[in-house]
Amino acid sequence: MPATPDDAIDYPVCSTPVPGGWQEVAPGVLWIRLSLPFQLDHINAWALDGGAAGWTLVDCGLGDRRTFAVWDELLRDALGGRPVERIVATHFHPDHIGAANWLVERTGAVFTSSLTEWLFARMLSAGTDAATDAAVERFYRRCGLASQTLDALLARKGAYSRGVPGVPATLTRLRAGDSLAVGNRLWTVIGGSGHTAEPVSLYRPAGGEGDGNGDGLALLISGDQILPRISPNISVWPTEPDADPLTDYLVSLKDWAALPADTLVLPSHGRPFRGLHRRADELALHHAERLAEIESLCETPRTAAEVTQALFPRPLDPHQTVFAVGEAVAHLNHLIRKGRLDRVSGGGKGGPDIDLYRRRASG
Repeated sequence: MPATPDDAIDYPVCSTPVPGGWQEVAPGVLWIRLSLPFQLDHINAWALDGGAAGWTLVDCGLGDRRTFAVWDELLRDALGGRPVERIVATHFHPDHIGAANWLVERTGAVFTSSLTEWLFARMLSAGTDAATDAAVERFYRRCGLASQTLDALLARKGAYSRGVPGVPATLTRLRAGDSLAVGNRLWTVIGGSGHTAEPVSLYRPAGGEGDGNGDGLALLISGDQILPRISPNISVWPTEPDADPLTDYLVSLKDWAALPADTLVLPSHGRPFRGLHRRADELALHHAERLAEIESLCETPRTAAEVTQALFPRPLDPHQTVFAVGEAVAHLNHLIRKGRLDRVSGGGKGGPDIDLYRRRASG
């Protein structure tokens, strides 16, 4: 494959697997497509051939019967009935970790992820208590959501555990900088933050002469940290209402500059692509434009719900609304941290329990 310059994005893999299907994208690397029951209707999983040791699976789809049935076929057909050595979850979201416990029990594989992502998954899959439920309601009420929308979001209680019915009880921890041996090749754990607190990406440099697999391809399994066509969701959640994940994400984007520009990126959604540096620049620009738009909106004091509606004017279902509100608050919190906005609590339009955001006067 010819090199891709920094200022271009291309898609060198011409075809896309059907749902439940797979294809090889590099020697010993299978691209698996799994269906999701959302507007974002698929997730990519990756199977890495470790030779005699068995396969390494990266991400695994939801923990539902349909996905389990697909994996039964994949284990037999795509993976040839050979052992599965490990399951890697890039992060705790249900489409990435949902089927992990079932796969561990089915195959005897070792489960690996970062400690933070595993702990989040264990906590959320166990359900909530009254204090957490109250914090969730307080967070969305302060956002100024209409009562019908608020009721719909609160009715989603237990949604995580429905997609993640179990999480592996033991973990082999991955840290940024760790090496993961798959066959005779080493993958390096790339850290980051923003989309979640401690996601895992895996990087494999191009094969060198004499390593027995000189394929000339540098590969990055990026999870949701960098995607080819959509912006990864950067959200604030009710349990950490003052967080600033956008700062973490923008720092993470800069780290991709250390990788070769022609790295083939294997994302969790969309198609494999090259043009890593260009895509990182596009995502940074996207957030800069969002921040400028919100700052301008807040010349007049706004609720988080009003900012959400301005950023996402199309109709949203409750699942989408959760992510849209979280993203709006993430940008608002970032502007507060930068000294560009003030948050006024306990008064103003909508009642005493609703926060307003207003642009801070210069000087």
